[in-house]
Amino acid sequence: MKYITAAEAATKWELSERSVRNYCSEGRVAGAIILGKTWMIPEDTQKPMRKPRKDAASDSLLDILKREKESAVSGGIYHKIQIELTYNSNHMEGSRLTHDQTRYIFETNTIGIADASVKVDDVVETANHFRCIDLIIENASNLLTESFIKELHRILKNGTSDSRKKWFAVGEYKKLPNEVGGRETTPPEDVAYEMRSMISSYNAKKEKSLEEILDFHHRFEFIHPFQDGNGRVGRLILFKECLRNNIVPFIIDEDLKMFYYRGLSEWTRERGYLLDTCLAAQDKFKKYLDYFKIEY
Repeated sequence: MKYITAAEAATKWELSERSVRNYCSEGRVAGAIILGKTWMIPEDTQKPMRKPRKDAASDSLLDILKREKESAVSGGIYHKIQIELTYNSNHMEGSRLTHDQTRYIFETNTIGIADASVKVDDVVETANHFRCIDLIIENASNLLTESFIKELHRILKNGTSDSRKKWFAVGEYKKLPNEVGGRETTPPEDVAYEMRSMISSYNAKKEKSLEEILDFHHRFEFIHPFQDGNGRVGRLILFKECLRNNIVPFIIDEDLKMFYYRGLSEWTRERGYLLDTCLAAQDKFKKYLDYFKIEY
C-alpha cells in the first residue's frame, strides 16, 4: 500500500496540514499511521467529512448572538465577544485602554478611569467598535458588499479626531497613499476598482473555506483601502465571514499578534503561517464555546 504525508493529503483535500493532523489524531482518517512524528495516510483514503452537529436542532453561534444581543443578555457569549474582540483588536492598533476599562465601558456605558489619563479617541473608538460588532451580527448572513465595508469604517471612525481632518475620508476610501508594515499599498486612485474586483470574485463562490476567507483578508489589508482603521475593519470582516460560513470564528490576542503579522506578510509565499495562527486562535475561541455549552 502506498502512503502519502499529512502535507500531501492537505494539498489533495484542500485543507490545512494542521487540520489533517487533527483528523488523524482523532481517528477520523482511515488507515492513518504515525511514524515518529509524521502521520502517513493511505493514498486512496477519502477526505474525512466534517462532524455533524450532535443535535441538528441546536442553535448556531449566530442564532445565540442575535438572541443575546436583542435581549441584552449580560454575561453570555455575546457579552464575552464584545469585550474580547474590541479590546484585542483596538489594543493591536495602539489603544491604551485596559481590558477592565474596555469591559467597564461596555457594561456601564460610562468611563471609570481614576488617577490616569486616556485618549478620547481610544474611548470613542471602543464604543464605536461595540456598534460595529452589532452590525456584524445583524448582517452576518448577508453577502459581503462594498457599502457594508464602508459602513463599518464610518461607524468605527465617527466622532474621532481623524473625522475632523479634511483629508481623512470617514466611511470612504483613502485620499492619500499609505503603507502597511513598511510595504506600499494600492494607490488611492485604484482602490475602488481593486475593492470591487476583489469582492466580486470572493462572492462568486457560495461557500468559503477558512483559507479563502484569509486570502480575502490578506488582499484587503494590502489594498489598505482606508486612511486608517484597516486592521480593525479587516478583522471584523473576518469574524463576520466565519459566522456566515459556519466556521468557528477567532480573536487575535496579544500572544498571537506577531505570528498574525508574520502570517499576513508571508501569505503569498507560505500560507501555513497565517493558517496555523488562526487555527490556534480558533482553539482558544472553542474554549469560550465549550464554557457556554455552544455546539460547533
